[in-house]
Amino acid sequence: MSAPPAQSPAVTTAESGSLAAGRLGTWDIIFFVVSAAAPLTVVVSGAATSFRLGGLGAPGAMLFSGVVLILFALGFTAMSKSVRNAGAFYAYVSRGLGKPFGLGASSVTVFAYISLVISFYGFIGFFAQFTFAELLGIDLPWGVWSLLSVAIVAFLGYRKIDVGAKVLAVLLTLEVAILLVLAVAVLIDGGPEPWSAAPFSIDNVFLAPTSGALFVVGFGAYLGFESTAIYAEEAKRPERTVPRATIIAVVFLAVFYGFTFWILTAAFGVDGIIALAQGDAFETMVIDGTQQIAGYWAGYVMKILIVTSFFACVLSFHNACTRYLFALGREGLLPRVLGRTTRGTQSPAVASITLSVFSALGVLVAIVVGADPFLGLALWTYATGVQGLVFAQALAAIAVVWYFLRDRRGHSVFRVVIAPILGAIGLAVGYALIVTNFEVVTGLEGPINQWLLLPTPILFIGGIIVGLVLRARRPEYYAGLTESVRVQPSERDGANAIG
Repeated sequence: MSAPPAQSPAVTTAESGSLAAGRLGTWDIIFFVVSAAAPLTVVVSGAATSFRLGGLGAPGAMLFSGVVLILFALGFTAMSKSVRNAGAFYAYVSRGLGKPFGLGASSVTVFAYISLVISFYGFIGFFAQFTFAELLGIDLPWGVWSLLSVAIVAFLGYRKIDVGAKVLAVLLTLEVAILLVLAVAVLIDGGPEPWSAAPFSIDNVFLAPTSGALFVVGFGAYLGFESTAIYAEEAKRPERTVPRATIIAVVFLAVFYGFTFWILTAAFGVDGIIALAQGDAFETMVIDGTQQIAGYWAGYVMKILIVTSFFACVLSFHNACTRYLFALGREGLLPRVLGRTTRGTQSPAVASITLSVFSALGVLVAIVVGADPFLGLALWTYATGVQGLVFAQALAAIAVVWYFLRDRRGHSVFRVVIAPILGAIGLAVGYALIVTNFEVVTGLEGPINQWLLLPTPILFIGGIIVGLVLRARRPEYYAGLTESVRVQPSERDGANAIG
């Protein structure tokens, strides 16, 4: 973080620019959130990995992970009615646990988002290289596809936010449609054996020796759902839009993941799905199965849509990350230039361009050193980002509980106390499972896994220290932090009391 200037952050907010208010509706935000989760890639790659490493309980684990996040989302969205800021976790944790913890959370979140953005460019390059070579005869190095994606995302990130939402709407609709084609074909065909509810049984989901691996994939499949709050400053009627979009997105993903994972057990049988997942060609089992069940054309389309799914994912995370950079730049916690917006589109253009430059540098470094796009660039940056973001989610869940324990602000005890507590417990357990099964995410063995986990505690503790130093040495500046957050007047005194 940069050295803050002497003035209060609130003083320069207007000078730095503001995001375009009232531009995003409920469905626009839903498209951003669900696209960030990349449902097609989760089903194609995550399902194979989950069945391979965790066993038959993969559908149940996906559904249970969704329930945990819905419980968290109930309190999270209640808080969004009084706290609206593009630096979502920064603002939420600051209001709930105090500004030093908020700074720690923001450090972890920004690093996690940047890691995930770079990882997705690696995935795009890897899948685009063999997909377009196989299907269209266009054989280009993976780095060309990755850098081309960086350029397109940079262009869309510079435009109005609703332009990106329209692109995501089209891509996401195609993703869901091709998976529904597979599902309908399976339901009509019936599969090789009677359908079974065993994938949802307690024994297979919670009591299997490999259950930890199931939830590593499970919680990772919902990455980015919290980004609804990031768009609060640009939403139409955010007090309604943000809660509605969050709940709809998480419920949709939970049902969709649970159903499509179960469809695979219906398509291949409960024994057949495990045999395929344990085979040498497990990475392509969903695509191969789609070709066999729904026709060659469906497999052909799915191969192309995997690439566009990763593109939709990286565009969603790029937009979310740039708004974090914008929010922190606006308050002087990062260089203030990041807090500037363009006159015409009111997009966080400087933050967007900066992130695109970092992304391009990450791809170029991987090209120069001859790294593998999947194993050498994408996988370890993805793993680092996943564990950091789940940590931030768990911290935000605790902050929500603490925020409402002092005053429920008119909400029911279930929505703002019981549900968030259960969500916080679930997310804390989820983070512990990811850390203790980290080799499942990275595919690596040895001390490298511990090194990849280190940034999260270092950045979190470092952010807390920065906050404490600011409170002691620059009290006026410190008091102005998060003042760009819009709160109801009745809540301001209580919020400032915990700073």
